[in-house]
Amino acid sequence: PERTVEILLDHFKPFAVLDVFLCNCKLNRKGKACKMDTDYKSRTPKKNEARALQRLGEQLVALPLGQLETMELPEELLTAIELARKTRSHSARRRQIQYIGALMRHIDPQPIETALDRIRTGNLRK
Repeated sequence: PERTVEILLDHFKPFAVLDVFLCNCKLNRKGKACKMDTDYKSRTPKKNEARALQRLGEQLVALPLGQLETMELPEELLTAIELARKTRSHSARRRQIQYIGALMRHIDPQPIETALDRIRTGNLRK
């Protein structure tokens, strides 16, 4: 029965009603089926999150090495930060900071943000 449904869907793509009925979808304005996914994010929030992580990475690049070591960052991220510091070309540095932002997508940024807040306020020991 599942194979029959797949064949029907392949041959009757214009009939989005089948998609709606079979896969729990809704129709968009053009009448095409789009999945109702609760985890779906459009491009703009994804880009804003990526830019925020890049800005956080820029702040990490500006910190002295001793303060970075107290944050317990992953080794790969520390290596990328050191390389960004050594890079003199503007475009290469921008690409490296984008890479740092991509690395930070895989770690929790909250401890880093709290550590940066502590550094800004001068409370380095906690």
